[in-house]
Amino acid sequence: MNYLAHLYLSEPNEDAWLGSLLGDFVKGPLDGRYGERITRAIALHRKIDTFTDAHPVVLQSKSRISDVRRRYAGIMVDMFYDHFLAKYWHEFHEVPLGEFCARIYALLGRRHGTLPEKLQLVAPKMAQWDWLSSYADVASIHAALDRMGRRLKHENRLLNSADELVEHYAALERDFRAFLPEIERFARSHDERPVAPD
Repeated sequence: MNYLAHLYLSEPNEDAWLGSLLGDFVKGPLDGRYGERITRAIALHRKIDTFTDAHPVVLQSKSRISDVRRRYAGIMVDMFYDHFLAKYWHEFHEVPLGEFCARIYALLGRRHGTLPEKLQLVAPKMAQWDWLSSYADVASIHAALDRMGRRLKHENRLLNSADELVEHYAALERDFRAFLPEIERFARSHDERPVAPD
C-alpha cells in the first residue's frame, strides 16, 4: 500500500498518521526512539505491507502488469490502488479528501524536526504539490511513477508505466474493491491499542 492507503488504515490520531508515514522511512528494529502510538503505527504499517504483498487479489493485480515491468509491479499496484482510494474517497471516509490531506500536511509541517531526514525532504514537496489528493487524477499517477523511475539505478522501467493502469483500468478497479475490505479487516484485527478498563 502507498501513503494514502496507510493513512486511511491507521488509527484516527496524529501520532498514528505520523507513524503510518514513517513506516516507509524507518528501517530495522523499533528501538523506542518514537513514542508508543507512533511505534505501534510503524509496526502496523509493516504488517499491512506483508499482508498486502502476499494477498491473492494483489498478486492478481501484479499479474496484470506487463513482463517488461513485472519487477516493479508492487510499486505500480500500490500507486494504482491509491488512485482508486483517492478517486472514490467519499465512499470510504467521512472527512473530504482535501480536508483530510490538509490535516496531514499541517501535521508534517508541525512535526518537521522529528521526521527522518528523507521524509523531511519529501514532506514539503508532498504538501506543495498535494500528492495525496492528486492521486485521484491518472495524470498524477503518471507523474509520480515517472518521478520514482528517475531514481532507479538501472533503466527506467517505470517511465510511462501508468499506461498499464489505463489499459487494465476496470480490472484493477475490481481488484481494488475486492481487496479494500480485506485489508480493512486485517488492519482492525491487528490494531494493538490497549483496551481501556471497564
